[in-house]
Amino acid sequence: MDIDASSRRLVLVGCICAGLGVAAGAFGAHMLKGMLDERLLAVFDTATRYQMYHSFGMVLSGFAVRIGRDTGAAKAGWMFLAGILLFSGSLYGVSLLGVRWLGAVTPVGGALFILGWAILGWRAWRSAGR
Repeated sequence: MDIDASSRRLVLVGCICAGLGVAAGAFGAHMLKGMLDERLLAVFDTATRYQMYHSFGMVLSGFAVRIGRDTGAAKAGWMFLAGILLFSGSLYGVSLLGVRWLGAVTPVGGALFILGWAILGWRAWRSAGR
C-alpha cells in the first residue's frame, strides 16, 4: 500500500473515531445522566475514554507511517480501530442495551489495544536504529 494513502486513511479514521467519541461523551454527560444508574454510566464513560485514547493512537500511527516511511506502523492503528470496535463497542452495548454477555468481548478489545501499542513501540524502536 502507498505510504501516503495509508497515513491519510489512518489519520482520517482516527479523527472520525475521535469526533464520535466526543459526541458519545456529550451524549453520556447530557442525555444518559437521568436514564442510567451510576454503574452503567461509569461503563459508558469507560467506553468513551478508551475510544478517545485509541483514536489519538490511530492518528499517531498515521503520522508514524508518514514520518517513518514505514507502513508496518499502520498495523498498530488498525489494531486500535479493532480494539475500539470490540472494547468500546461491547461496553456501549452493555450500558445502553443491557446485553451483559457483550462484557465477555471487552477483554479481546483490550488485548488488541495492548497489541497496537506494542507494535507502535516496536516500529518506533526499530526505525530509530536506521
